[in-house]
Amino acid sequence: MNIERLRKQITKHEGIEYKLYRCTSNKLTIGVGRNIEDRGISHDTAMQMLDEDIDICINELQQTVSYWDDLPERVQEALVNLCFNMGIKRLMAFKKTFGYLREGMFDKAADELLDSRYANQVGQRAIDVAHMIREGAED
Repeated sequence: MNIERLRKQITKHEGIEYKLYRCTSNKLTIGVGRNIEDRGISHDTAMQMLDEDIDICINELQQTVSYWDDLPERVQEALVNLCFNMGIKRLMAFKKTFGYLREGMFDKAADELLDSRYANQVGQRAIDVAHMIREGAED
């Protein structure tokens, strides 16, 4: 069977969408007619999507945070986690946190993060990420 020919034909008939939409059967669908409601995605697909999203976050942070390369690895990981969760635009609104990070004041940056509406919304995740930031002083 010619899989490449089949892919082209199905793509021609289904089209390709990069965001969720409702198909003619009113099912949530994405990509080349992937019925998310009934079929879902595989673990491998979920991990591929996660890897792509992590790469996007790293790239956005590298472009936005001028001192990115100077930050300890654990702090970088914390910022990627935050960017993944809230997006770069919302993350960059944490001006005081970033001010402390720039100065290497990781405990104060973590405290500032925890003293936010975000921390109240996500609970343990914020505590975990703040701990990661505090670990930056140990790197």
